[in-house]
Amino acid sequence: MKERGFTLIELLVVIAIVGILAALIFSSLQSIREGGNAVQCTNNLRELAAANLRYASDHDGRFCPAQEPSNRIRWHGVRTSVTAPFDPTQGPLAPYLGSEARVKLCPTFRDIVKGADSFENGSGGYGYNAVYVGGTPPNKWIGEIIANVPVPARTVMFADCALSRDNGVQEYPFAEPWQWVSPAGKLSGSLSPSVHFRHNGRANVAWCDGHVTAESPSKLGGINFYGGDDAKQKIGWLGPEEENGYWNPRYEPQ
Repeated sequence: MKERGFTLIELLVVIAIVGILAALIFSSLQSIREGGNAVQCTNNLRELAAANLRYASDHDGRFCPAQEPSNRIRWHGVRTSVTAPFDPTQGPLAPYLGSEARVKLCPTFRDIVKGADSFENGSGGYGYNAVYVGGTPPNKWIGEIIANVPVPARTVMFADCALSRDNGVQEYPFAEPWQWVSPAGKLSGSLSPSVHFRHNGRANVAWCDGHVTAESPSKLGGINFYGGDDAKQKIGWLGPEEENGYWNPRYEPQ
């Protein structure tokens, strides 16, 4: 008896089914991998917030300054000149960051960043609330005092951040609020955002009491100074806009 083989249509159906199954498996694996990355990112931010709280306990209750006037020391590292790369193991928070003595890199950010072109290596894909926590308007060189943050669970300390460029995203060490603050302490116009909603449309945020949450954007940005498309790269702001919202320790919801 002559055995019947597969027809062309049957082969195509089988190939289609195999393709669909492969796509589903790949999607599941990607989802599982991103879930693990998000957990690692959360742990990194929790460690970073704890380091800043320990820093404050050793410095009269004052958080780590975001930067200093010469622009050679920033919260995440030290450099020998304004054109040299940062050494992340020499940053002011390094002694509080465990055996590695540096900010750990977000694994999701590692997979998408243009490493050689990165704006400031060493910040791990995280940005500091430099305007209000790493600075005290109008003196941006002095970290805020813990006692001056009345609702720490509602005040941003660190967040997933990035700088959008025309060729992708790069590291950016500051979590920018909705508006910049003048030397007189007044809100003085819009800023380009930097909070990066890279974990399936959410950004991990470390608050001033040390807890970490995953937040959805309130608004995404547009085309920035560098030609980067913030909306395409999922870069924007979280929370309310009035009074700089969750960035501002003295923000009072209406």
